Amino acid sequence: MSAPGARAQARLEALREGRGYVVTTGQQPALFGGPLYSLYKAVTAAVLAERLEALVGAPVAPLFWTASEDHDWDEADHTYLVGVDNELHRIALPEVDGSGSAPLHRLPIGPSVEACLEQVAQHVPPTDFAPPLLELLREAYSASATLPGAFEQVMAAMLEPLGVLFVQAHAPALKRLSGPVLMHELEHSEAHEEALAERVAELQAAGYKDQVHILEGGVNLFLEGPAGRERVYRDEAGVHLRHSEAAFTLDEVRACYEDDPSVLSPNVLLRPVVESAVFPTLAYIAGPSEQAYFAEMEPLFAAHGIGMPVIMPRLGATVVESKIGKVLDKFDLDISDLHRPFHEIAGDRARDEVPDAVRQALGELQGTVARGVSTLTKAAREIDPTLKGPIQHVRSVAFDAIGDVERKILQAVKRENEISLQQIEKAHLHLFPDTRPQERVFNPFYYLVRYGDDFVADVAESFAAALPSLGREG
Repeated sequence: MSAPGARAQARLEALREGRGYVVTTGQQPALFGGPLYSLYKAVTAAVLAERLEALVGAPVAPLFWTASEDHDWDEADHTYLVGVDNELHRIALPEVDGSGSAPLHRLPIGPSVEACLEQVAQHVPPTDFAPPLLELLREAYSASATLPGAFEQVMAAMLEPLGVLFVQAHAPALKRLSGPVLMHELEHSEAHEEALAERVAELQAAGYKDQVHILEGGVNLFLEGPAGRERVYRDEAGVHLRHSEAAFTLDEVRACYEDDPSVLSPNVLLRPVVESAVFPTLAYIAGPSEQAYFAEMEPLFAAHGIGMPVIMPRLGATVVESKIGKVLDKFDLDISDLHRPFHEIAGDRARDEVPDAVRQALGELQGTVARGVSTLTKAAREIDPTLKGPIQHVRSVAFDAIGDVERKILQAVKRENEISLQQIEKAHLHLFPDTRPQERVFNPFYYLVRYGDDFVADVAESFAAALPSLGREG
């Protein structure tokens, strides 16, 4: 675990003494803290732990599990910021040797991170909060740092007032404690596969789609082999790895683990089982996709003799700054009105601004052409039935021309309302950047630089107010 603050330290001591519990959550690390939803996961865990602590009368620590064993570099190497130029900027690290195959905790970020840090400094406004925050990023994201280590350092600093504990999945003590679960999975993988497949079939029969496909022969483990971190598959002689096809007996896998516990790791289904085996877990904070695949996991928990924690959906938020709120009020817009591509929004706004007289005249023109073509078609039928084709062609040409006129009218309306559309486009960028929810794109430093520690405190306060009541509360 990373070095905790005073509040987290007290909770950690309680855990060590066997008189505390945890609310866990976790996420893959990402550059400079990644998207907002990682922060929101941790804050949800913190406010739920606070509520449960009062309910059970014992210390309850929020614990964030950093998925340092993950090997998907492409998902972890970037982040997004809206700059002072009101443009969305993607800041990304170049690939390093081993990216995409080696676990993230084995890969130093490299000196190219300096350029990424400079981009952040260029894009954030020069507020009083900016210098210490930029210094925090520089200290965490050095050339020799790893993405998981730097991510954890930054997250821990942001969340220090909330008493959040952190652990990296590859931590030596954690790997030793998770050994019994990993070995049990290795030795009983066929029975576990059958139990999981049966649960998936039950879910499908009930009308649900499977979230994690159960691969035939697949073991819920990864082993670092010649091609990096690879999925383990069962065969008659023991197991083999997915890409390199390196083969091992079960005894050889056990020996690999004994030599270096970090080479063996759980997959997405087994990781929560490991977590609950190692920590006294009351609840797990899950994102939308995680909630769905937890439905498949119960047989795996049961196979390891471990009770499932309560699954709590992570809370989310859409931050509406005052400058954006003024735009929404000015144009009588709800947040949901902007949840689609901006060109569609602009087109609808332009159509709404077309004068009634112009709209009516266009409709009358289309109606006149349609009626005239219908009348001519009927009249010409007695002369030659094949004239219907050329007459209909006239209709198509006329309607295309009317459509072209309508588009030019809309373009003229857009030019006339250019300032209004620019304001709405700015709101769209801040609420649904790249037409995605804000929390899945924006880096938290966009708000931290503007509002300081108050930002996290305000998120925690709003989440605490939104948290459902629990059992005997009050």
